[in-house]
This record gives sequence, structure tokens and C-alpha cells, in this order.
Amino acid sequence: MHSRSWLVSALSRFTCRQRKQVLPDLKLNGRTIMNKFLKAAAIGGIASLFVAGGALAQVVGIASGQPGSLGHNSGQAVAKIANQEAGIIARTQPLAGTSAYVPLINRGEMEFGFANAVELGYALSGTGNWDGKKQPNLRLVGEMFPLRTGLMAADDLNIKNVADLKKMAGDLKIASEYTASSIISFYIMGILANGDMSYADFKNVPVSNFVKGIQALGDGLVDVSLVSLNSGAGKKSNAQLSGRGGLQYVSMDTSDAALARFKDFMPAASIITMKANPNIPGLIVGASIVEIPWMLFTHADASDELVYKMTKVVAENNAKLGESFGAFKRGKPANMAPAHAMAYHPGALKYYAEAGIELGK
Repeated sequence: MHSRSWLVSALSRFTCRQRKQVLPDLKLNGRTIMNKFLKAAAIGGIASLFVAGGALAQVVGIASGQPGSLGHNSGQAVAKIANQEAGIIARTQPLAGTSAYVPLINRGEMEFGFANAVELGYALSGTGNWDGKKQPNLRLVGEMFPLRTGLMAADDLNIKNVADLKKMAGDLKIASEYTASSIISFYIMGILANGDMSYADFKNVPVSNFVKGIQALGDGLVDVSLVSLNSGAGKKSNAQLSGRGGLQYVSMDTSDAALARFKDFMPAASIITMKANPNIPGLIVGASIVEIPWMLFTHADASDELVYKMTKVVAENNAKLGESFGAFKRGKPANMAPAHAMAYHPGALKYYAEAGIELGK
């Protein structure tokens, strides 16, 4: 195929923004055209293309957080199983956080990403951490597993629950702002409200994203930070603080009034009580922490066939996903379609109908 016509064919798979990076140069020679195309594909990273055996194949972008984050571990596991079991050429694209990649997916510049159910509700309605910034083009694929997280502090501080935390609040530094993943602040505000506290009670230390907040805890820059259960970054910080007894979750108040205060910030979340487990950082003693659906999502213009195949491969390979990232062991195909204000993508709905998986009500 002539380089010009080959490029025009290839561009049909790009977003409008990516096409603009190439179209002005269509009159250039063949080598320059190819170079411009490959540059645009690299910049796009998102819905990019590659050449294999002379044919074009779509590379499906899966947005993830930074290495060590829950989002990155989830993305790596899903990309691996999609490649191996469904023939989907998937690649993770590590970004700073959901604040960075949710708009990209809303615009169709990347196919898939992960977020908790609360944040997706906020993004749809333009409230919460997406106040005034509605993302109406997002669609659900399904729940991967129940995400579990909570506030952690070094064990030698002897902060076992939110009542202990409240007594010491004025002397403690807490990770704040999370500019690249602003939903994390809502988790923390919810947990603090559970104990009848707010950020104003602490010394705030701004961080850019979730992983940076966990690293700040391990480095001794903050005393309290949000850490996901069994996350890679959390394990590293736990090892750094081994001389102080490691990390311990701050147990939440499960009373009705305290739960209501928490849900003012995290309406789709619940509180789960975990037993002590010396093999899991943060559970030196048992603790009540946050549990919330961890969702895979896409955009309305994503191919029905692609979303169908992705939904199917996740649902039917739960054990293999669990081998790649242990959190998937908590996932159950029967629970993949919880009730949510955001609509499910037609491709996902097709699979759920075929598999007999009921949508939540």
C-alpha cells in the first residue's frame, strides 16, 4: 500500500487529536510520513497501533496508576490475561492517578481504566472530587474485586482506632491534597469524619498521588496516610518502618452514627472488620477498614466486541488473575455487575446476559 493511503487507513483508528498531529504532513515523502505516524502512535500511547506481519493491529490502552499502586497492579494483571486468553493486545499506561486518566477515557483517548465506585459516581454527576467537571461518556465494565483500604500509622504510635487518632490529631502530620488522584482525599475525609475529625485537626502535608502518600509514610514525612490492603507500596513502607513495629491500620467506628458520617463522603463504600493477620501489613491487631467496589470502566464509543471480550476474559479467568495479583482472589464473577448510577457498556451487558449474571438493583 502506498505510504499516503496506508497512513490514511491507519489514521481511522486514531482520535481526532492524534490525527491532527499527522494530517498536516501528508504531502511529505514516504519515510517522513512513516516517522510522523510512529511519533503520533507513541504520543498517543492510548489507542495506539503497531505493525505486525504487514497488517495493522490495535493496541488497547489500559490506564493505571503509578507502579506499586492498586491501579497499576490491577492493570498489569488484566493486560496479561487479556493478551494470553482473549487475543487482546493490551498495554498498561502508568499515569499519575485517576484525575489524569478519567478525562482521557471520557474523551475516548484510552479504552479502559480502574476507579472505585464512589469516584465514578462523582465523575458522572460532576460532584465530589469532580465538582463541576462531569464525565458523561464513561461506561462501566464491571467490578474486579472489593477494594480494601484504610488509614495507617506506625505501630509504635499506639493508634489502634479513630478515638486514639482523635486524641493525638494536633501533633500528627497527615498526607493531604493528592492533586493527581483527588478521590484519595475523600477516602481520608470520610475516615476522619467517621471519628468526628477533619483535615483541619492535623498538620497537612501535600502529596501528588496515592503512592507518594504511602512513600511519605515509610520515609517518616507523615504520621498517617491511606494505604490499600496488601499493596506493593504499603509492603515497602511497612518494611521501612519495621524498627517501629511496622504499620497498623486505624480501626474505624462501626456505630450507625459514625457510619453515616463516613458515607457523607463515600456513599458506595462500607466498613469491613478484618481479623489480625501477621502476614498482612497493617493487621498486627484486627481492624475495621474501608471496603468499596473496584471497577473497570470504559467509554461509550468503545467497540461492543472489544468490551464484550474484555468482560468475558476477566469473568472467566478469575483464578489466573488472582495468581497475578492477589486482590483478584476476592472477586467473584457473580458480583461483577453491582447497582450503580453509571450505565454499563452494551458489550458488558451482552456478556452478563449470556452468563446469567444479574445486574444489581
